Amino acid sequence: MDKIKIGILTCSDRASANIYEDISGKEIIKFLEEVLSNEWEPVYKIVPDEKELIASCLREMAEKDQCALIVTTGGTGPASRDVTPEATEQVCQKMLPGFGELMRQISLQYVPTAILSRQTAGILGTSLIVNLPGKPSAIRQCLEAVFPAVPYCIDLIEGPFLECKEGIVKVFRPKK
Repeated sequence: MDKIKIGILTCSDRASANIYEDISGKEIIKFLEEVLSNEWEPVYKIVPDEKELIASCLREMAEKDQCALIVTTGGTGPASRDVTPEATEQVCQKMLPGFGELMRQISLQYVPTAILSRQTAGILGTSLIVNLPGKPSAIRQCLEAVFPAVPYCIDLIEGPFLECKEGIVKVFRPKK
């Protein structure tokens, strides 16, 4: 069986210009290594906060690289350069606002500024795209909250069967 491909896309002017290290993208990879029991392969990219470039990378990861899951980090705030949700909405056939709603709800337990975050999720072909914030601790909090639904969502869009380590993430799949 082929390794499942998962896209990790960091959207950051400064990280893409090597002004600072991309700790956020590495945090996503670390989380996935901890929770997934499938063999998987990261498709990892860093791009500046440019809507068309982000949209192009999302399309490439979904269509050319055939990533079952694409997780973005950064560009979800209210600043003028924060355009990741717009790029995601541009490429997706269906939006899944419940992901963003849950992530904001979880983040509000830690910081009152979570209401400024615009994370979302959507479907592009057989790929699930999830936008995460850029702060590493928030990435883990958000992924822990939404990941129980991720494998079943990928099942529903006819992607590969994702399995998680039971002691870490309890995946929800309805009984047949």
